[in-house]
Amino acid sequence: MNPEVKNTIPAEYKPLSPWAYFGYNLLFSIPVVGFICILVFALGGGSNINLKNYARSFFCVYALALILVIMLVILVVALGATSAIMYEF
Repeated sequence: MNPEVKNTIPAEYKPLSPWAYFGYNLLFSIPVVGFICILVFALGGGSNINLKNYARSFFCVYALALILVIMLVILVVALGATSAIMYEF
């Protein structure tokens, strides 16, 4: 990026470096602390818009994974109940 253009970007719009994404990925992967950090950054704890959007996308992935796990548990319980009923007859 051109140095003159790089200095004119406001701090809240500066892009994150690849190492920043890597570090935040590691931070967000910690079970309890990472989830708290995701909520803080997603709800506006940081001033950088790119970090806020990355935290929101990570939160959406967690929400999608939770929905899939719930659906899988319901499926396993339903199939388990069905097989238990079949073995009674």
